Amino acid sequence: MVPVQPVIKPDAHYFVSPSMDVPCALELGYADVVVFSRASPDKSSPNEDSAAVFHLAPGVTVLAVADGLGGSRDGQSASATAVHCLGRALCDVAHDDAALRAGVLNGLEAANAEILARGVGAATTLVVAMVVHDRIRVFHVGDSALLQVGQRGRMVQQTVAHSPVGFAEAAGMLTEEEALHHEERHFVSNTLGSADMRIEVGPSLALKRRDTVLLATDGLFDNLRVEEIVERVRIGALSQAGGRLQASAQHRMATPESQQPSKPDDLTFVLFRRAT
Repeated sequence: MVPVQPVIKPDAHYFVSPSMDVPCALELGYADVVVFSRASPDKSSPNEDSAAVFHLAPGVTVLAVADGLGGSRDGQSASATAVHCLGRALCDVAHDDAALRAGVLNGLEAANAEILARGVGAATTLVVAMVVHDRIRVFHVGDSALLQVGQRGRMVQQTVAHSPVGFAEAAGMLTEEEALHHEERHFVSNTLGSADMRIEVGPSLALKRRDTVLLATDGLFDNLRVEEIVERVRIGALSQAGGRLQASAQHRMATPESQQPSKPDDLTFVLFRRAT
């Protein structure tokens, strides 16, 4: 594995191949963040997921979650490269929407080029949330996903997985239940580490004070339905919401039940909520 040098800054928090027992809480002053990441319970190899939180200025934060593909250290390296390249690209950029948007895009392009240059077939998904005060913009590649949920459970936005099943579900050709159990659910059609990688960029949307933002790998979405996730994150302290997500997803992985989704996998999520 090619070593990756992280950006050493006090406001950059990296979670690369972590093995957490409980979620980690970060207080940014204007917002609360909770991070959890742990390897699949049915494997002995490292966690191939990575996450990062970049607190760039008061009211300005970039969040990222990556899911390395391949079942080897190559997947682990690819997800680490994604978050580290993003961090490097965000150094010293202006803290406005246009400059940060360019920084995020540059970081993703650099990560794609670096992963491709290794020539080992490594790949990773990536979802990024860029928060500038009371606005949020989402970037994603693959099937790591983002939800933005209001306090009453209203879905503000939800990314669409870059996969045949994800597109079919978004088009109404499959129900969520059919998509959860589809035999081709885990075929991803767009990744970092691909010559034809594309970055989906969302619009700048309002981020209300009590909205909860969730970024997560498919280890969460393969084990909990969206409605179940929303009910666990929309109310209560963010640390409690993180604990509920962790416990519910790990329970589904460990104890399969009829008619319930269950797939052991690396599990990573980041929760974000403005405090002011």
